[in-house]
Amino acid sequence: MILSPDGLESLRGRLIVSCQAYPGEPMRDPRTTAQVAASAVTGGAAAVRVQGLADVQHTRAAVEVPVIGLWKDGHDGVFITPTLRHALAVANAGAHIVAVDGTRRPRPDRLTLAQTVAGIHTESHALVMADCGSLEDAAAAVEAGADLIGTTLAGYSGERPKTQGPDLELLGQIAAADFGVPLIAEGRLHTPAQARQALDAGAFAVVVGTAITHPATITGWFADALK
Repeated sequence: MILSPDGLESLRGRLIVSCQAYPGEPMRDPRTTAQVAASAVTGGAAAVRVQGLADVQHTRAAVEVPVIGLWKDGHDGVFITPTLRHALAVANAGAHIVAVDGTRRPRPDRLTLAQTVAGIHTESHALVMADCGSLEDAAAAVEAGADLIGTTLAGYSGERPKTQGPDLELLGQIAAADFGVPLIAEGRLHTPAQARQALDAGAFAVVVGTAITHPATITGWFADALK
């Protein structure tokens, strides 16, 4: 299945579930990721987001919905699918949409975001989601040719404070700017009510990860509440 920009309409107003586990965790296995993703789809997820080439491959085989793929390399600065090489590897693994760092920070391969997006479009069938941290990032990412923009890096790129929950203010700002591409709310959405707020703030679709697919963190919330 090749996903076209028009095909994104199926995600409007829907839930996207991010299925990721951190290195060293018991669930850090591509087969487990695929099973979690399939479970999320059973629950109503319209698309899934996964990290790592093997995870993309296994998940693509396990679900019939669009797969957003990324490759985290490093821990600081630009590390979400940081180079064109990473992006093309994710696309070749089967991702319908490749998520890349969409900030205005320098990229490790010295390519501009526009060059990276153009390379993905030219050398693969994948669409591009730009993970942004600010209104300025979103504007630049759209100009660079991104097919979708997300608030994934709000509070993590140094431009905006890290809010307790989703950055609804930023969502509203980007929605008001009306850049003409789908706006995806992502980051610190921990309750159904927050997901609804994000949609009401102008998001095209909403990504929820930790609160659905990361049992270690969810368990910690409950354990801390009982102390």
